[in-house]
Amino acid sequence: MRVNEVIFVWVIRVLVLPACAMEIALERDFELQGYMFEASTEQLRTPRTVRVGLIQNRIVLPTDAPVLDQITALHKRIGEMVDVAAMCGVNIVCFQEAWTMPFAFCTREKEPWTEFAESAEEGYTTRFCQELAKKYNMVVISPILEREEVHNVLWNTAVVVSNSGSVLGKTRKNHIPRVGDFNESTYYMEGNTGHKVFQTQFGKIAVNICYGRHHPLNWFMYSMNGAEIIFNPSATVGGLSEPMWSIEARNAAIANHCFTCGINRVGTEHFNNEFTSGDGKKAHQDFGYFYGSSYVAAPDGSRSPGLSRTRDGLLVTEMDLNLSRQISDKWSFKMTGRYEEYAEELTRATKQDFKPNIIKE
Repeated sequence: MRVNEVIFVWVIRVLVLPACAMEIALERDFELQGYMFEASTEQLRTPRTVRVGLIQNRIVLPTDAPVLDQITALHKRIGEMVDVAAMCGVNIVCFQEAWTMPFAFCTREKEPWTEFAESAEEGYTTRFCQELAKKYNMVVISPILEREEVHNVLWNTAVVVSNSGSVLGKTRKNHIPRVGDFNESTYYMEGNTGHKVFQTQFGKIAVNICYGRHHPLNWFMYSMNGAEIIFNPSATVGGLSEPMWSIEARNAAIANHCFTCGINRVGTEHFNNEFTSGDGKKAHQDFGYFYGSSYVAAPDGSRSPGLSRTRDGLLVTEMDLNLSRQISDKWSFKMTGRYEEYAEELTRATKQDFKPNIIKE
């Protein structure tokens, strides 16, 4: 360590998980970690404890396997991991972005990738998640490629299934990247569902899909609508976003007095046909490696260690939601926020005749 360099480390308690769960995870070749976020004991409120599970994984079959075979293989793999999550007492589980398919959107080929699109309300994957939810009394967050049947439009969507097994609702990706390989507007555009928050038996949750994590106001609006836990299911590769990954969700947890959960897939996905990117690279057949590293951050600035950069994994975290109000009472970011002033200035900034407020000599 250099002179005058100080490193601040939060001590996070390890959550002891059942030995049988650890054995099954080892047998099925995925990492299993558990951690606890505690809050101070209060006189008038009992702890509001919830267990959250984050699942990161690689695709199971090659990208040129039949579409239904790929979907079925991923259902089987994720089902096995959810079985272990249930053994660990998980109340809410979240999968990675577009979990039922390769992240093929940047190839700009329509076929066969659009065939992975499903109805958010009645699709094959949603029915699969409903069965898991009912079986385990667990809220399931399922990010998929959605086909809206009425207008035959595709969306990048997260379906929220209640622990009762009913579809509580869906939320669509608010921000679409146009960076390097990641130019996804060939398939879908910015979402139209706003900043929905879902009231579940285990707390109020929101889903900030992938690229939305780069936009502080996106996190902020979910928080303003009451989210206590904001999930960020993603698919992002090393060399592009890894330096920012460990910072963004953590900053959002601090700024918004809530818990945040970053989930990223792992592995490298190879495609038969070469494609070019927007940054001048030569034609290539993969995006590089998805670096995993899924983690949970708390409003006090603490965070869990991340899962592996290379292996499938399940991260189980137990959190006391009382911590959010305790930290809010201490720092009062929302109470001291000048939102009316921001709203007025942002409104002016969106006008064609906007002039920056710069004072010159």
